[in-house]
Amino acid sequence: MIRIGQKIPDFEREVLHNGFFKKVKLSDHRGKWLVLAFYPADFTFVCPTELQELAKLHPEFKEAGAEIISVSTDTKYVHMAWHDTSPAIGEVKYPMMEDPTGNLCREFGTYNEESGLSIRATFIIDPEGIVKAMELHDDSIGRSAKEILRKLQAADFVRNNPGLVCPAGWYPGDEAIKKSNDLIGKI
Repeated sequence: MIRIGQKIPDFEREVLHNGFFKKVKLSDHRGKWLVLAFYPADFTFVCPTELQELAKLHPEFKEAGAEIISVSTDTKYVHMAWHDTSPAIGEVKYPMMEDPTGNLCREFGTYNEESGLSIRATFIIDPEGIVKAMELHDDSIGRSAKEILRKLQAADFVRNNPGLVCPAGWYPGDEAIKKSNDLIGKI
């Protein structure tokens, strides 16, 4: 299973993106941030609320230098059917990756062997392919796209400001902390 601080493996999978199918390698995103949003299945209840919220904030993720890729064990054809019939999923402009074998989900530790589906999980990966944040939780609890964006912004801030760390609830413009625990002014 992938852990914080590890480099992600280079998987290639088919995605639905802007109405077309294409092959994408995770390494295609080196040099920019990547957010992988694993979810259980298309045509479900909580999943469209999460993917729609990510879609609404997608421009802000792009502005922060990141791409979002959603991942489930559904095929690209199921993704397309869902995208074409769901108003919420119709808003998605980021790639929707298929993983019908569950191998990518297994590598990231999100695969539920009993159901054959992924659990809800989010991975924030830096431009070198290193996992900086991850969140795994029960399928009954939806994620907050705003919190994912905040974590991405904090990870980017500390990457670009060596010697500084972000306290709880940090947002861009808030005070950072020197590793010596001395507060510094807003940056």
